[in-house]
Amino acid sequence: MALWQTPHHLQDLLEELVGWDSRSTTAGEQEFSKKLATQLKKLSYFHTNSENLVLGDAGEGRQFVAALTTHPKAKKTIVLISHFDTVGIEEYGELAPYASSPSELAEAFHAHKESLSEVAREDLESGDYLWGRGTMDMKAGLAIHMATVEKALLEEWPINLVLLTVPDEEVNSAGMRAAVKLLAEWKEEKKLDYALFLNGEPVFSMNPTDTEYKVYSGSIGKIMPSALFYGKETHVGEPLSGMTSSLLASMMTRRMEMNPLFEEVVYGEVTPLPVTLHQKDLRESYSTQTPFLSSALYNVFTMKQSAADVFNEFEEVAKLAANEIDEWYTKVCERQGGSPLGKVQVLRYEALENYAVERLGEDVVNAIKKKCMSLNGHDDREIALQLTKELLTRFPELAPAIVLLFTPPYYPAVNSSEDELVKACISRIQTLAKNQFDLTVHQVHYFNGISDLSYVNYEGDSTGWEIYEANTPVWDVTYSIPFKEMEQLQAPVLNVGPFGKDAHKRTERLHIQSAFVETPVFVEQVIRTVMESAEVI
Repeated sequence: MALWQTPHHLQDLLEELVGWDSRSTTAGEQEFSKKLATQLKKLSYFHTNSENLVLGDAGEGRQFVAALTTHPKAKKTIVLISHFDTVGIEEYGELAPYASSPSELAEAFHAHKESLSEVAREDLESGDYLWGRGTMDMKAGLAIHMATVEKALLEEWPINLVLLTVPDEEVNSAGMRAAVKLLAEWKEEKKLDYALFLNGEPVFSMNPTDTEYKVYSGSIGKIMPSALFYGKETHVGEPLSGMTSSLLASMMTRRMEMNPLFEEVVYGEVTPLPVTLHQKDLRESYSTQTPFLSSALYNVFTMKQSAADVFNEFEEVAKLAANEIDEWYTKVCERQGGSPLGKVQVLRYEALENYAVERLGEDVVNAIKKKCMSLNGHDDREIALQLTKELLTRFPELAPAIVLLFTPPYYPAVNSSEDELVKACISRIQTLAKNQFDLTVHQVHYFNGISDLSYVNYEGDSTGWEIYEANTPVWDVTYSIPFKEMEQLQAPVLNVGPFGKDAHKRTERLHIQSAFVETPVFVEQVIRTVMESAEVI
């Protein structure tokens, strides 16, 4: 008996998934995988092939779900990727209790129409959308994949499918980074030939009025070059006897914000410019001592650039900022009759750690690392900065200085626009969408919402990730990326998901026709294209 093969039943499934609150870092995120496994066990295939339904450890009590279905005549395997964690619901305010109940939330919005934008009000009154946290981003993709797996089993499609859904995509992608290792293991143990990694992230609008339906032949990269600024402390009454870390940070941030040096244009698509995601004075309390430690994290999007490319550019910007500070500070000292403290140094974290090992010994440095890694209540970014601070402040002779490092997360860019199979899949979707739904499908080369596709089909050279490893203080302790396993997953990528609006907003909503009628057909056509291109025994 079919479970999820009609639009009505598929919508019921999604509303059930949305009702399982799975906000990142909550107990709900930990429980979701178990509930999902129970749902998947309703498919008789997993009664006789229970070993193919795996709950894998993703850290902090979370688990990813990997469900493999095989066909005796199939050589090719498609991996269907989704994530089940969601962002928080604080912005819903008094409507927060309804955030995970689409029908109740819609009723509540009808009673609070004045709080909605004009476009949102029109969408609410149309009845064409399903509202709630996770409807669009991205439990709809998971529901569609579940229905697709069921249909493949019912109709005995000659293809192997891996349904992979993971936690933590909204934070550090710990779920996908853990799952990559299982995919690599299954490739060897089960002799799987991965033909395509198919994600189900929703269509992201390019602007508030954009309603075009898109499929994506790649996913944009994201990396976070960061800096710790080490000034020289003094009393506020003697400003020329020191240099504030605020000055260092401000000059650096002024040069990093919106810097076109980091902009890339590929296939006519342009990366968003860098912005500052975090900047603060690291003092824990107020005093009249000038601040001498500050930090900043900068967001940089990539398409073709490697981590090494970004870090080299970041260092160039830091050196320009340091020179500007030196020139400005020298002029101030000349005007005020003071003596310059010395030039601002720029050094990479790797150089700082080597300096510390030379002077303190490896055992002492390892003890400092162990102490910082055991900090409770701190995330990877805070631990990375704390470790850098602990090393740097042992060497006041280095001040004033800007120490450059990476903080997590890192999403390498991935693209398959030139792959012949991907071209065939997109062409088939475009033709069918026009003929069956009178819908124009646009190809976008890089998904702009950041996705877990970043962790498959890695093609960067070793230099890129070696520089990332060497300059990420928490590398291989609290954070790592399975680059070697990623290199084993050499298959093209594609993202086909439903249309929705306002991801990460209180007005997040999913287009019902797109999610439950159109997108399942598109996903099936992609799979059929792969089946037709494969050799069948």
